[in-house]
Amino acid sequence: MARRPRRNHSPAFKAKVALAAVRGEKTLAELAQQFDVHPNQITQWRAQLLESAASVFGATSEAAPPPVDVKALHAKIGELTLENDFLESALTKAGLLGAKR
Repeated sequence: MARRPRRNHSPAFKAKVALAAVRGEKTLAELAQQFDVHPNQITQWRAQLLESAASVFGATSEAAPPPVDVKALHAKIGELTLENDFLESALTKAGLLGAKR
């Protein structure tokens, strides 16, 4: 028997199959035959749906990093660069710093 080429299913299709499995109106074998997908794949999609169901109701908003103020970061970089240049020149004049790197 020849192997079937690998198929990529859309997220909408996966959700549809997983929801049908969660409902429990049909057995896995019936769903596998209806959607032409292996029963193990349906079980995996169902488990993924149940694991990530909490994120639908806003659990991911807590994990989102705060927005970065790029302007403030650039200002801080400029300030530190100026400070480093000043200290380097002062140490060089005092003879405490050798040749420039």
